[in-house]
Amino acid sequence: MAKKRSRKRNTKKTPLQRKLWLLFALFMLALLGIGFYMKKQLAFYYATRFKEKHETLQNTSSEAQRIEKIIGLHAEKTFGIDMSHYQRKEDVRWDSLSIANGSIPIEFIILRATMGKNGEDRHFNQYWNDAKNAQLIRGAYHFYRPNEDPVSQANWYLKNVQLEKNDLVPILDIEKFPRNKTLEEFHEDLSVYLKIVEEAYGRKPIIYTYYHFYKDYLRGSFENYPLWLANYNDVNIPSEEDLWAFWQFTEKGIVYGINTKVDLNIFNGKTWQLKRYTIH
Repeated sequence: MAKKRSRKRNTKKTPLQRKLWLLFALFMLALLGIGFYMKKQLAFYYATRFKEKHETLQNTSSEAQRIEKIIGLHAEKTFGIDMSHYQRKEDVRWDSLSIANGSIPIEFIILRATMGKNGEDRHFNQYWNDAKNAQLIRGAYHFYRPNEDPVSQANWYLKNVQLEKNDLVPILDIEKFPRNKTLEEFHEDLSVYLKIVEEAYGRKPIIYTYYHFYKDYLRGSFENYPLWLANYNDVNIPSEEDLWAFWQFTEKGIVYGINTKVDLNIFNGKTWQLKRYTIH
């Protein structure tokens, strides 16, 4: 009796099936990409609605809503804080710094180091070392006193601050206009300070100031320096006109790991982009 030949099953996919599988694979990759891109936003959404609030610190309803809105809009960016001796050493737990009910980590810290030609922040050295041990990206700023000699101020900063690899470039805090000087003289003094510090580190310093101070006294003369703007208004970005790198958006930030309110900052990019502003 002749054996029946078994038919081989045709497993070859038709062109239509191949297209469907390709579309399915692309759809799954898109979902994974969206999930990866929005992971901070999803964590932020969950934390602000289902997690408990900070045990001791609170803001007014309007300020809390403003802060929550800004963090939500920029959740995928990089967040940091800045501090001085106004925050007590005992108030900081360096191993657990985060915001938005713990959903967003603090990744950089900027510390006041020096003021004028001979002032220094009494907590700087300890905070500087603590920040390094906590593996935070560190920055050190000088508070500029416009009625004092810019050369003495620049040299004082360089004497007291030793920036290392992966620290942020030098930062200059400018908030006041000098007495008995013209705008041109003010700009000349600032340029002297910035040139001295730039030559010491080979990098342009970051300029910090308030939005309206920048608009009234600095805009048009210092655009080639990275800009850190303070703006506490109910806005989505600190300036529509200026290219900003950092935004200090509140002085009433509630940070897990710190038992007092601090300044909160957004870097306008990812962590790997922040490293472009560090000492190489």
